[in-house]
Amino acid sequence: MEYIVFSAVILACLFFIFMLGMLEERRTKKRFREKLKKDYGKPSNKQYAEGRLSTISGYYRKTIGESDFSIDDITWNDLDMDRLYQSMDYTFSAAGEEVLYKTLRCPSMEEESLKKREEKIEYFRKNQEKRINMQLLFASIGRTGKYSIVDYIDYLNVLKEEKLTKHIAVLAAMGISLAGMLISPALGLVAFCALLAGNIMMYFPSQMLIAPYITTFAYLLRMIGSIEKLDKCGISVFSEEMDALRELKKRTNAFAKGSFLVFGDRVAKSNPLEILLDYIKMCFHIDILKFYSMLKEAKKHRADFLAMFEIIGSMEVVISIGAFRESLSYACLPEFNEHLCVQGEEVYHPLIENPVVNSFREEKGMLLTGSNASGKSTFLKTVAINVILAQTIHTCMAKSFTCSMFRVYSSMSLRDDLAAKESYFIVEIKALKRVIDAVQKEGAPVLCFVDEVLRGTNTVERIAASTEILESLLGEKSMCFAATHDIELTRLLEGKYHNYHFEETISEDDVKFNYKLKEGRATTRNAIRLLGILQYEKQIIDKAEKRAEHFIETGKWV
Repeated sequence: MEYIVFSAVILACLFFIFMLGMLEERRTKKRFREKLKKDYGKPSNKQYAEGRLSTISGYYRKTIGESDFSIDDITWNDLDMDRLYQSMDYTFSAAGEEVLYKTLRCPSMEEESLKKREEKIEYFRKNQEKRINMQLLFASIGRTGKYSIVDYIDYLNVLKEEKLTKHIAVLAAMGISLAGMLISPALGLVAFCALLAGNIMMYFPSQMLIAPYITTFAYLLRMIGSIEKLDKCGISVFSEEMDALRELKKRTNAFAKGSFLVFGDRVAKSNPLEILLDYIKMCFHIDILKFYSMLKEAKKHRADFLAMFEIIGSMEVVISIGAFRESLSYACLPEFNEHLCVQGEEVYHPLIENPVVNSFREEKGMLLTGSNASGKSTFLKTVAINVILAQTIHTCMAKSFTCSMFRVYSSMSLRDDLAAKESYFIVEIKALKRVIDAVQKEGAPVLCFVDEVLRGTNTVERIAASTEILESLLGEKSMCFAATHDIELTRLLEGKYHNYHFEETISEDDVKFNYKLKEGRATTRNAIRLLGILQYEKQIIDKAEKRAEHFIETGKWV
């Protein structure tokens, strides 16, 4: 009787723990749901695991085709796109994170695909409950950890398929020993216990060998498990995606079937029988045997899992884009023009607090002049970013924005490459050469942004070479926005580039910039006057002024 009471108490305790877990899980889900409502459209403050930001690009780098256009590393770094990516990352799954990154690096050249994306973005902006339900699902899929999903899947190839003969042989011997108990109970029991002890000792080295790969399998299973839940959400704009996911689920069913033998409660939480299952695994190695069966399937279906990852990620990306739009002061949908042009009304930079807006229209090429810190580089980056976002997330930071479908390149924030032992000038001419080469290749027109072309060489050669390079970046298949301090270029390229400038106001002890774009070349010379504000000796300033005036009048230095 005591044993029955004791067992009942144990079962009651387990049931109580189980119910507490279920209750806490519901509370957590409710709090998360409220947070999703409250935080929608607020600036992203997402925290990343240590080292994760350097691996988010993994999926993009390993799946981009050689013939596909993507934003190259120079342009990506020039425009500080990592920081922009973080500002629009409202995702909760590794699929969402990595596909969003790939989306930003791979501008679309087809307006139709952007219109389809737009339909999905707006659907979730207008359907809060549907959006929250989907976000809860993506959060349940979760993240992979430090590395990219591609790295995790490819890491499976490192693990050689273990020969399972010894495991099967011991299990067979244990079966024989059990049968032997019918003949000699004592001898059969001793043999069974000895084999059981040996099997337990053999379990731990094998289990430690597969432990590093459990993260990968768990993520793949969560993706597969999410497909049925996504289907039940009944999201009409995802009909094509769901058709593809259902097919992928069928193909990978063999991988998921019986996976509880390996994972148990790793996937389904709050199961009180998990401890018992762990002991069964130790004794009979059912998880080891099943793991290697799953390993074969995972290697076989690598492409299917990556396709599943891309589709699920793309579904979450449209929600993230909608949240990013809500966080902006204002935004517009881009319009696309077959003729070369870039036009924007009250355009601004998304990463600048209280930005100054500018309006412009350009169908040829733009040459910007003005002093340092007047706004030239920021304007170039503003235009470049908006063109890229027009072709990726179908969103521009402007009242209106029109452009062609472009391949975007830049040569702006370059520096010496000490590792390659290359000077600034070598780095710069290589960066410019890649743009000139791109213009010659088949594909969409090139739009390039150049800040201080050939600043790494002497004045005479810089102006001569810059003139020819900037001319080569204009044509039926290319446009260029360039900033320079060389006023000579504004005359040499007049009629080919339109001149614009930024200017500042200098008082006796201060300099102020309004960051407003103005037509025409810069006419003021304020660099020497700035020396006075910084309290350089008057003698230095006066002599510099005289030397500059003499050069302007005679074309010679004294």
